[in-house]
Amino acid sequence: MRIGVIGTGRIGRIHANTLSRHREVGSLILTDRDPARAQELAHRIGETAAPGVDEIFRWGVDAVVITATTSAHAELIGRAARSGLPVFCEKPIALDLPGTLQAIAEVETAGTVLQMGFQRRFDAGYVGAREAVRSGRLGRLHTVRALTSDEKPPLASWLPLSGGLYRDTLIHDFDVLRWVTGREVVDVYAVGSDAGPPMFRESGDVDTGAALLRLDDGTIATATATRLNGAGYDVRMELAGELDQIVVGLDDRTPIASTEPTGPPAADKPWSSFQERFGPAYAAELSAFVEVVLGRRVNPCDGREALQALRIAEACEVSRHARRPVALSELPGGVEWAIG
Repeated sequence: MRIGVIGTGRIGRIHANTLSRHREVGSLILTDRDPARAQELAHRIGETAAPGVDEIFRWGVDAVVITATTSAHAELIGRAARSGLPVFCEKPIALDLPGTLQAIAEVETAGTVLQMGFQRRFDAGYVGAREAVRSGRLGRLHTVRALTSDEKPPLASWLPLSGGLYRDTLIHDFDVLRWVTGREVVDVYAVGSDAGPPMFRESGDVDTGAALLRLDDGTIATATATRLNGAGYDVRMELAGELDQIVVGLDDRTPIASTEPTGPPAADKPWSSFQERFGPAYAAELSAFVEVVLGRRVNPCDGREALQALRIAEACEVSRHARRPVALSELPGGVEWAIG
């Protein structure tokens, strides 16, 4: 199997390294808007660099992995679909709902595959939480608390391109909330703070945000995120039911300290980044993509799943600006949405 990797930045390098070692992948073609960066990575892992995206499609590949700038995702997905190629794409499909809907329409019209990169679905902790909820171990689920806290903020130049805290960071929490619980979000109320470094205010973004979400079975969920968690990289989900309570992301590397006299000690080596925390999950999602391309398994996260996570993020942005609750029914592309 020959796979084209479009984008060799931080996540692109992770994916290229994983695919280069995969036993079912014969070779890679790498490209980037910075050709030197693609060339350097290709030389290091023993693969081929292409001068541009056109060559990826002209030289011939069996599948495409898209890790380019978010603004390029929808166009590249459409181009791959028209070429009859299966695609793995990092989230989101696009930074707006019309672009997302159009890209999904192209994929479904072409009858090709689009697998989205929501790696938490492949993390052992979240898999265990899903199994606990679905098995009835927790009884009736009544409360979910999700959080994502980055140790360091991104580059100031990245913020205007990211889509903002809700679309770039909390979208992972929104996706995995649906996946773990099997429920849909009915409405949200979101707030944000830009009291941190000036670059957040200058880009129209917030450095810290919170959302209250009501699920369609009455479960209440909260999701919080910050770019400024100096203790380390912290991603957790607590799920409380009438019979039991569990937590994802609590281990000897969780960057949290107890003030209780008999509480556990602070982590000696707290998680420092998403690459470190979710390394195995990133490898597992790409192995799943290879299996999908080979026809050995069903797509574990298609474009419609990504659409629903984006709709929640969009509702949060509307809520933050309008300072009011927002029903998901106010936004296009609901779960009942159908092409044509």
